[in-house]
Amino acid sequence: MTPNAASSGPSRRSFLASTAVATAAVAGGMPLLTACGGSGSGTPNGTTAGKGADKLLPTYVASTVAKPDLPSKNGSSDGYIAKVDLAALAASVPAKLGTGAPLKIMSPLWGTPPKAGCAYYEAVDAAAGTKVTWQNQDGNTYGEKLGAVLASSSVPDMVVVANWHLVGKIANAVTAKFMDLGPHLAGDKVKKYPNLAAIPSDAWRMGIFGGALRGIPMPAASANFIVPYYRKDLFDKKGWSVPKSADEFLTWAKDATSAKAKVWACGDMSWLSGSIFGACPKWNIDDDGKLRYAIERPEYLEALEWTRKLFDAGVVHPDDIARSGNAGQRFTAGEILVFNDDMSTWYQKTAEQAQANPGFQIDAMDIFGAAGGNPTLWASSPAIIWSLISKDASKETVENALAAANFSAAPYGTKERMLVDYGVEGTHYTVKDGVPVKNDQGNSEVINAWTMLAAPAPYYAHPDFPDVARKQVEWQQRMGAFMKKTSIYGMTIVEPTRYANLASQHEQLQIDYVRGNKKLSDVQAAISTWRSSGGDELRDWYKKLLDENGSGN
Repeated sequence: MTPNAASSGPSRRSFLASTAVATAAVAGGMPLLTACGGSGSGTPNGTTAGKGADKLLPTYVASTVAKPDLPSKNGSSDGYIAKVDLAALAASVPAKLGTGAPLKIMSPLWGTPPKAGCAYYEAVDAAAGTKVTWQNQDGNTYGEKLGAVLASSSVPDMVVVANWHLVGKIANAVTAKFMDLGPHLAGDKVKKYPNLAAIPSDAWRMGIFGGALRGIPMPAASANFIVPYYRKDLFDKKGWSVPKSADEFLTWAKDATSAKAKVWACGDMSWLSGSIFGACPKWNIDDDGKLRYAIERPEYLEALEWTRKLFDAGVVHPDDIARSGNAGQRFTAGEILVFNDDMSTWYQKTAEQAQANPGFQIDAMDIFGAAGGNPTLWASSPAIIWSLISKDASKETVENALAAANFSAAPYGTKERMLVDYGVEGTHYTVKDGVPVKNDQGNSEVINAWTMLAAPAPYYAHPDFPDVARKQVEWQQRMGAFMKKTSIYGMTIVEPTRYANLASQHEQLQIDYVRGNKKLSDVQAAISTWRSSGGDELRDWYKKLLDENGSGN
């Protein structure tokens, strides 16, 4: 079984990703202001994930189906290292909860959509008691399609939405178009769906929109950070020590780079620099009691300046400077020795290179503080993807949608998880030495559709490379020890639409500045413009919101 999509699903990233707000590698970046959610009064702006949230949440009942070998610690995922007896898997859904009524689901999908009625869809429907018609859309352009569908009068029974989609009219449509699930899931009502009850409360809290529980979450570990990967095999060969400060990294990078040999120290390290310098993402009440936004803090500029030093020193690969090609491929080819990416890359690269390059070793540096010593890291959002049910859905449709989500949220070590992740033995996979291995049909049919509806508490489990799961969890546990929560942690927030594009200029400016195409004074001027163009007004709006709802930390 594979790690759940909460820690490996596609998403988008911000420049200074001091938390892995988003987890997988879809090219691009999101504006520094991302917002979603609803207010306690039912208006489209604000949040309910503060003082008034607990009464809206499902009762938490932890799953006892499979005990993790490495239990969650310091905000980490759980880890499963030992092999699971596939012939003795437990059932987390002993009786079908679905009635077999038709259910239309719109979801993003990265890859080629399976054909309707394929063996995988038929098998999961049969097991869950559902009859799903999938309206899969290209994940890379999903936001455009989502906006058009939500603006129409015809909304599918169930729709998957991610936090980076929730801006402008789409954010408001979530409250207007989707059902309050409280009558079905709040409090002990959720116990009808035990896998949904086992989703952590922090993740459920993120599903409150417009004063009601509307989103079924895909939970994520709070210690889910952008990872500085390095080629351990090449480090060992050269006798290099892993750098432990910003200056040490730059010194090592200059020594390791040889343009003549077509080897550069690193790719673009922008996604990591905020973590090194402790740059706080988004809004937070700082130690002096003042509410500030990310770009107003000195750590923001310090991270930018250090990233620029790497570019100026010529240690960044030319294709990373040009923002072309694939940094991960340059890493496996040995053209770059260090690059930053999400946690899922650890397994993906290990599995990819196992046969082609047996000597390949990928490892992760512990994130260091800029001057050395421990870093200051900021907790990731406990959920960033939700499935929602149309407010016009019939009672039977709601029951079938919740049955589908409950099936999708099955924990590791269950028959349901195995079916969702691998399909049918003999049709989609075979078992070799106790490890399931997908065949061609499995690779073409068993892809990210069902996994988008809901997920269990975050975990890592790689039966073919168990040591990778161990390293992933242990790294999160070490880094999680230095983790703090912002004042808006765990809150799903919708900002007024008049502020939607306030910070959009900064992403391109940051890209230009670190490459030497803009001056520091240009960045400072943009910060001043941000304040005078609405940033200070938005600060007042956040002050009121936090006063009314309480802080997330």
